[in-house]
Amino acid sequence: MAARSIASLTLSFGLVSIPVKLYSATETASAVKFNLLARDGSRLKQQYVSEKDQSVVARADMVKGYEFEKDRFVLFTPEELKALEESSSPTIEIMAFIPEKSVDPLYYDKAYLLAPDKRGGKPYALLTEAMRASGRCALAKWAWKSKQYVVQVRPVEDGLVLQQLLYADEVRSLKDLGIEKVDVSQGELQLALQLIEQISQDAYDPTQYVDEERQRILAAIDEKIAGKQVVASAHDEAPSTAQVIDLMEALRASLGKKAPAAKAVVVEPAAAPAAEAKERKGAKRAVAPQAEQAAAPARSRARK
Repeated sequence: MAARSIASLTLSFGLVSIPVKLYSATETASAVKFNLLARDGSRLKQQYVSEKDQSVVARADMVKGYEFEKDRFVLFTPEELKALEESSSPTIEIMAFIPEKSVDPLYYDKAYLLAPDKRGGKPYALLTEAMRASGRCALAKWAWKSKQYVVQVRPVEDGLVLQQLLYADEVRSLKDLGIEKVDVSQGELQLALQLIEQISQDAYDPTQYVDEERQRILAAIDEKIAGKQVVASAHDEAPSTAQVIDLMEALRASLGKKAPAAKAVVVEPAAAPAAEAKERKGAKRAVAPQAEQAAAPARSRARK
């Protein structure tokens, strides 16, 4: 299915205006969602209840307010809130061109794709190529859905990406965490550099990775649809933070291991994780009698 644009905009700098179309760069529909139901399987309806008399308040009777002191609010009508909203603008106004790597990814918010609209092909290609050649990206202002954004427009291999940026007061700093400064020895640093070199890759390939949790949930859903009991899989316990380790020995041991090859995750039948969990020392689990019978052949194969 061809991608559908969500807006027609104008990318503007100086006296140049480039008609562009806006597309969402990410897809959130892949998330597995569960509905909240009663035990008889019927859907539930959300209601708002007054703290004062526990009565149900209809949506038409609700107003919004800002709490300026404990339990004291100033109320706003829908018309007053509408007047405060930033009007959406069809223009993305470029304010400056800055070095491409000067924006910390910590400030990245939602990303969009930009494509040329009618009669925008030539100026779009010119701006893209000029930014590539200069090694710079654009900083712009953009009002969208009742909010004003600072955005980055950067060239990628096939065109332009518009990246919404967070404001400074929306991003926390590591300086606020009071992280202790600890000296490392030259030997420790050398071993760490060797380990980095051993498992280094030239680039990030997103196709090498899959959402293992989503795969596991979908497999469990298939088991439920087939009328089978879902067996809890064992998860590796996180190492204790109180454990004292010899850093040099841990680095040397890590260097002795081969780098793991990136590969797609294979989702095994629900019984297989249960069999592995039984063989681990100290692992505990509870299995329903029906699932115990179904898992028996898998445990038999695992012992061979």
